[in-house]
Amino acid sequence: MKLTILGGGGFRVPLVYGALLGDHAEGRVTEVTLHDLDPARLAAVARVLGEQADGIPDAPAVTVTTDLDEALRGAAFVFSAIRVGGLEGRATDERIALDQGVLGQETVGAGGIAYGLRTVPVAVDIARRVARFAPDAWVINFTNPAGLVTEAMSRHLGDRVMGICDTPVGLGRRVARVLGADPDRVWIDYVGLNHLGWLRGLRVDGRDELPRLLADDTALDSFEEGRLFGHAWLRSLGAIPNEYLHYYYFNREAVRAYQEAEQTRGAFLRDQQAAFYEAMRDPAAPPLATWDRTRAEREATYMAENREAAGAGERDTQDAESGGYEQVALALMRAIARDERATLILNVRNGATLGVLDADAVIEVPCLVDGCGARPVSVAPLPHHATGLVCSVKAVEREVMAAAESGSRTTAAKAFALHPLVDSVAVARRLVDDYASGHPGLAYLNRK
Repeated sequence: MKLTILGGGGFRVPLVYGALLGDHAEGRVTEVTLHDLDPARLAAVARVLGEQADGIPDAPAVTVTTDLDEALRGAAFVFSAIRVGGLEGRATDERIALDQGVLGQETVGAGGIAYGLRTVPVAVDIARRVARFAPDAWVINFTNPAGLVTEAMSRHLGDRVMGICDTPVGLGRRVARVLGADPDRVWIDYVGLNHLGWLRGLRVDGRDELPRLLADDTALDSFEEGRLFGHAWLRSLGAIPNEYLHYYYFNREAVRAYQEAEQTRGAFLRDQQAAFYEAMRDPAAPPLATWDRTRAEREATYMAENREAAGAGERDTQDAESGGYEQVALALMRAIARDERATLILNVRNGATLGVLDADAVIEVPCLVDGCGARPVSVAPLPHHATGLVCSVKAVEREVMAAAESGSRTTAAKAFALHPLVDSVAVARRLVDDYASGHPGLAYLNRK
């Protein structure tokens, strides 16, 4: 079975390949094709994968190509993890937003809108090519902003595209661990959009243990989100928010911390990964050790500005562990390919799950997965405060898709202006002007 990874020169690809190496069952992935536009990045990642496969006789064969159509032919699964504009583009997204006094972050607020405007046209082209060259393939999207991009692709691929994110998985595992429960044996009541969701319950043997956690100060202090949001706020919500909601609930503090930081997260990753790929040009460099050292630094510094703004201290080693998006991807592929039933938190089309959104809106909820794909489970309605945020951000995503399709600068400005973290139409218009003039990936926006 062939898996094609788009963005195959990306830094996190070895996580996916490492998960595949542990799968020896019938119906597993036997061939991995890495596609990227940068041959040097492809070569670097292929070296890491080669060392990972040492001593494993049935390791999936790896091929690399810069030809997208060739990469797609014959694929049973397509894993999309592209970054349009690279990390330089992300750094520019973040800096332009901060210069206008609003949040500069990869997926949230103005930075997320800019990234979406840059990415949606490319993602739509990929979806059309998948429909042409691999019509029976299942597409697993990890490209950010994951919910927005998945929805744009679903307009061409329907339910054959699903989005994944490691954040809900990591949150659920941390909460289960604190409660002394086996993360693989709990039911997580989680609902929202990508990077905008809430863990509302965690059932162990049918009993919701979340109230016990919310009542225990020591337990709340023992994991990332408890320190990030604080006891009082979590109790008032009666839920544990996705860590990205810190940008909404503590927006002024987050913006100030980002403005005062020596460099944005995108700039940090740009420089760090540039050093990794440069080091990999040396044939004597140990591939896996070089990659693993870089990865550890990346994980330890994740959301550092938010922790500083919240006074949450350094990230614990356990909290720095990957939420496991590669494991979610593997579990999703396994369930579909082998028709083995699984329950996973995914980004899928809403159907009738959340009554406040239409059927085609992509949401992030627990899903039942088998050989027919993924179906969202029924969930309780959102409380009013969450409904307001979800509907506002979904409206922004729809305007982003409309602007990406039309090239309309007016529609792009509307997307910025409607976002809860951009508090001015005037600021929205300046953002569009700055992005369109200072960002090659957004030059397509016209003056209409």
